[in-house]
Amino acid sequence: MSQSISLYKQLANHKLFKKTINFDLKRIKLVLKKLGNPEKRLNNVINFLGSSGKFTTLQSVKFFIEANKQTTTAYISPSLKDIKERFWMGDRYLTHQEIKQSIALIAKLQVPLTIFEVLTVIYIINAAQQNTDYHLVEAGALFAKDSTNVFDFPLAQVIVNINKQHLNFIKRKTLDEVVYQKVSFLSNFTQIYVGKQRPNVLAKIKKNLKNNKSKINYPNSWRLVKKNKHFFYKDKKNKIKLNNKNIHSKGLLENLCHAIKIALDLKIDKKIIEKTIPIISFEGRFQYLKNGKIKNKLYKNEQIMLDGAHAEADAINLANYLRNIKVPKYAIWAMMKNKEPNLFIKKFKGIFKKIITIPIENEKNCMSAKDLESISKKNQFNVDKANNFNEAIKKISSSEKKLINCIGSLYNVGNILNKN
Repeated sequence: MSQSISLYKQLANHKLFKKTINFDLKRIKLVLKKLGNPEKRLNNVINFLGSSGKFTTLQSVKFFIEANKQTTTAYISPSLKDIKERFWMGDRYLTHQEIKQSIALIAKLQVPLTIFEVLTVIYIINAAQQNTDYHLVEAGALFAKDSTNVFDFPLAQVIVNINKQHLNFIKRKTLDEVVYQKVSFLSNFTQIYVGKQRPNVLAKIKKNLKNNKSKINYPNSWRLVKKNKHFFYKDKKNKIKLNNKNIHSKGLLENLCHAIKIALDLKIDKKIIEKTIPIISFEGRFQYLKNGKIKNKLYKNEQIMLDGAHAEADAINLANYLRNIKVPKYAIWAMMKNKEPNLFIKKFKGIFKKIITIPIENEKNCMSAKDLESISKKNQFNVDKANNFNEAIKKISSSEKKLINCIGSLYNVGNILNKN
């Protein structure tokens, strides 16, 4: 863990690398050219882009491919517990030493980059050395000039749910502009998979893809159906039971269905998919802590669940799930500054008995507990603030039967997982 923090600090303090986000493909393309264009050596690239669900859809596809005895590399963002999690290389993560060596190699080129661009190049130069079947690449905030938009002929491009997240990165702060930035710059002559969307968003996506020459799979080609308390993936040819105890919300089940559609198109056998579904899990997304240091300190009547979702659409998904949980619910809320805390927390009205607000450890750009407390009060929540997670737990924990929800930030969830 200390090596991971050290590597992040090395990137943050490097005179060449900037923490601020700056969308421009010129810098990364120059670096890749100087390195001999390693991105061209990545075969069968599948891009994952959108607002909510990139990681869970990618992770599901990865599970299915690997169950099919094929190999993947994967690039995700952000990592939760360790920087290594960003870089999957066939059968292992990059080591801290390999990451350090990659940073040194990139720095020698003397090209100013953003930190996300550096991380993307680290992935590309190491993935290019692997003999794997697929390369799964999660985009950053947008896609038009995102550093992951450097592959000329991807095998597929997967659009997950698009919502108003990432408005802070664009000049025209409209949903139309978000859709345009994410969808209008997709490759032609590939496969495009569009996940479940709100009707108005789907209409905007279709408008932006009108002249795209790819084969486009819209979300009406499959359905999530419920029968006798069980969920199923259904299309014209297949009905597959979603036999999984780790995936709890409609949104996450739809992401799993989206991945099943992709896996079937990759000619992965239906029986392999069915065998794999029960073992799929998503760290930091609707994740119940079943053991560990934190869980051991709680009373037997207390459950704790982590969810790093931070957008309004994600809050709706979580709130819909929590309404069906018939025990008192408490929240520990932390959030980064570039989010929309007021829109987020409004969705939990009538759900939480009490909210404890905290800052995020080791994150300068997080909201203060005081500011989050003020927002909660304005929305008429019973609220208190704490200096850290441990203090928040002490304020909530008791023999009363309850569910403690840690919400609002993947960075905070990562810190909690490391404590556990």
